Amino acid sequence: MSGGPTIHLKRAYEPAQPSDGKRILVERLWPRGITKEEAALDAWAKDVSPSPELRKWYAHDPEKWPEFQKRYRADKDEERNSAALLRRYLLGR
Repeated sequence: MSGGPTIHLKRAYEPAQPSDGKRILVERLWPRGITKEEAALDAWAKDVSPSPELRKWYAHDPEKWPEFQKRYRADKDEERNSAALLRRYLLGR
């Protein structure tokens, strides 16, 4: 275990809770029908989210999840190190 921050996933449509901690939206598109106040975000990490092409290919098909993970990592490795990007949002570094 690396001792880094614990990351919990939550849908943007679920209400913010005081126990949420730092809230970061990792998505290129803003969720429909949610105001910025309702989202209660600390950051919007568009650059960490999957590319539009990868999102379209995946189409929320659970059977494609293993391949999606591989393609996402390759996509982010080509752009920049996604772990470093997310660390910047989480830790401000």
